Amino acid sequence: MPFQSTRRSFLIASGLTALASTKVLGANDTLRIGVIGAGGRMKTLLDCADKAGPVQIIAVADVYGPHRDAVKELSNGTATTHIDYHEVVEKDIDAVLIATPNHWHVRMAIDALTAGKDVYLEKPVTHTIEEGATLAQAVRSRKQILQCGMQQRSWAHFRDAVDLIQGGALGQVTQVRTYWWQNYQRDWAAKPVDTQLLDWKLWLGAAPDQPFSEEKFYHWRWFWNFGGGAMTDLFTHWIDVAHWAMNSDTPREAQMLAHKYIFKQWECPDTIQAALHYPEFDVVYEGMMSSSIDDGGLEFRGTEATLKIDRSGFAVYREDVQRTQNPVLNEDSFQDGTITHMRNFFECIKTRREPNAPVETGIACARAGHIANLAYHRTGQIAWPPKTAA
Repeated sequence: MPFQSTRRSFLIASGLTALASTKVLGANDTLRIGVIGAGGRMKTLLDCADKAGPVQIIAVADVYGPHRDAVKELSNGTATTHIDYHEVVEKDIDAVLIATPNHWHVRMAIDALTAGKDVYLEKPVTHTIEEGATLAQAVRSRKQILQCGMQQRSWAHFRDAVDLIQGGALGQVTQVRTYWWQNYQRDWAAKPVDTQLLDWKLWLGAAPDQPFSEEKFYHWRWFWNFGGGAMTDLFTHWIDVAHWAMNSDTPREAQMLAHKYIFKQWECPDTIQAALHYPEFDVVYEGMMSSSIDDGGLEFRGTEATLKIDRSGFAVYREDVQRTQNPVLNEDSFQDGTITHMRNFFECIKTRREPNAPVETGIACARAGHIANLAYHRTGQIAWPPKTAA
């Protein structure tokens, strides 16, 4: 029978401790927040903010009327509504939550920081590699807090897993396998867009002018002008965990084999196999958008043990008991990490301490996805930084 261990005894034996905070803000610490981009992801953020709070929604900006109205209703009718996000950042508020299409992220974040507001910025924090330096400079030249939307950084079992990996419990890790499968054929049943209530030109922003498309409005992540496909949407989360656990955040080369098999109306591929080489380890990713069995997760494969983790928990399998297929350690998730991530953001607003996901972490994980996409756009492979001719 394999050795069985409780989470606590395993962590103590490894000389590790859980770092996740459970502090809750007091009733007199209500934060006044502004909302920029009020679509589906923002609904989740606001629900988590309410649980992490207390918060008061002061204002909301979105180019689509029904989205604005939904947030106003959520605020019990007290939030002001705006089409222009500048009107929100100019309000007397503590912070803004930004969950717009990617091509708006850096511009909106910088405008909010310039207005003296703290920022929760959804991933990926950049739409291009070049934007990374611009965003970092904007954050580090000011005193504002910016929390990147990499919620695994505040998720209790992810923090414990990283402690185990960094403590040497797996031996030498040379391969990290990541995967994420979703099914957009079944998962999407969007309502028709009332174009009379939408400012499409403002939605486009700095993107090339183009006719309204309901497909682009709802599935913008899969069009290069607005998103970067799976590599900057789904993969971004997992590569951030790999960067964090392995203390290394810049790949030396990337390969990407990808195609559009199902969603030919998209620009980004729906089926992907990718590999990134780091100085001491490799990361592989696979995923598709028309099959959801197994969902998403990571495997850290070491010489002594393998750790398998997803958003429901993790398990560790030792090499000397592998034939039993039983883990020597299990840990289940007890709460959505977005709640604790939002709580960490709120605490940092008050303490002015560095958040769990500072700007450099968001830039690094977005950059990895951008590099993989560059490989796809070229010959399927790219060295980083790109080699220049002599």
